[in-house]
Amino acid sequence: MLLIYFLNLTYSFDFFNFMNENSQSREVPNQYWETLLVCLKKTLLSKYIQYKSPFQFVCLFVSLEIMSSEGDQQSQPLTKPSFSEVQASALVESVFGLKVSKIQPLPSYDDQNFHVCIARTKVATDGPNEYVLKISNTESSKTPDLIEVQTHIIMFLRAAGFPTASVCRTKGDNITSLVSVDSGSEVKSYLVRLLTYLPGRPIAEIPIGPQLLYEIGRLAAKLDKTLEKFHHPKLSSLHRENFIWNLKSVPLLEKYLFALGQNRNREIVEQVIQLFKDEVMTSLSHFRECINHGDLNDHNILIESRESAFGDAVYQVSGILDFDDMSYGYYVFEAAITIMYMMIESKTPIQVGGHVLAGFESVVPLTPVERGALFLLVCSRFCQSLVLAAYSCQLYPENEEYLMITAKTGWKHLQQMFDMGRKAVEEIWFETAKSYESGISM
Repeated sequence: MLLIYFLNLTYSFDFFNFMNENSQSREVPNQYWETLLVCLKKTLLSKYIQYKSPFQFVCLFVSLEIMSSEGDQQSQPLTKPSFSEVQASALVESVFGLKVSKIQPLPSYDDQNFHVCIARTKVATDGPNEYVLKISNTESSKTPDLIEVQTHIIMFLRAAGFPTASVCRTKGDNITSLVSVDSGSEVKSYLVRLLTYLPGRPIAEIPIGPQLLYEIGRLAAKLDKTLEKFHHPKLSSLHRENFIWNLKSVPLLEKYLFALGQNRNREIVEQVIQLFKDEVMTSLSHFRECINHGDLNDHNILIESRESAFGDAVYQVSGILDFDDMSYGYYVFEAAITIMYMMIESKTPIQVGGHVLAGFESVVPLTPVERGALFLLVCSRFCQSLVLAAYSCQLYPENEEYLMITAKTGWKHLQQMFDMGRKAVEEIWFETAKSYESGISM
């Protein structure tokens, strides 16, 4: 029995070490460090009657107390901004010199965004009327070099003809500004930016046909290819070691599997992680490296429609959003991420991959090794999105609707891919992509 008590104690310290080791990274929203420990202690107290041995109870409770005290000393919580609309309006005026006529919050993960409408004056009559105010969380605000590079990439792509936002400079002619807020007990700093508001509707809101899927695949490849020409003295900041949203970090998902419980979903994720370790990690040296957007999902690509000569609606991309997950990766990563997200809202998700792949390969043909990894990489991106959403929902229940967008269909699509198997899915993808070479898409 002493061994059991010791294991219980060890498990508690393992949990503490996990939280503490990851307290500075985006993947663990560690402002809930103390909350989690309090919940554990409350649960332990409520279950006291089930412990036949006082020694077991004391060991567990003491370990939690130690964790609490060490956490207080070592953790530096990430703080998601919580600016009111009045405060955000004041920021726009004081930092960027623009008068706000209307402002409303936009959905976000761990930053804060506002849709801002500007009131034009007799003095300032030119320029856009709508913007997005982006307020970075406290941890991201400690990496100004990374945010600077991401912002310059947005500007570079716009100059190259891509539908990205324009960057509004501050009154001091900078692209970002660090603002400090005194909450009474401490001073917190946030990086703020102002970008033009892009027109259009998210792809998630419209039915996506083969031609649009092809164009999106082509767009993803052109974006990465264009960034081969991007230079910046702080470009190395995009080498984001252990960044949880880089596909190379799939093995790190093992730390979050507890959020899934014990079910078939978890079994599939565990299989994908092991296959990733065995097959993808050993092949990375054969993939071609590039800068990835890393998050071309169905809410980060905006579409506008126009009427064709035949009277039907023709869609074109009007905006590319959210460059916050940019990092160095590989061309095949971008292809896989794009395929996965375009599957989310599709009624025929398995067929999606071939159309996206055809568009991608019209710009950057994949090598046989890269093609051989594509199925597993798409499965891996499903796992990243689904596992981290489940984990984040436990910590951000008030943001569940936004966090669980992928989960509405994602688990079903991942299970379907697994049930069909790699060979069957690849055959559909590759045959569809091949059909574009003869000018007859499937």
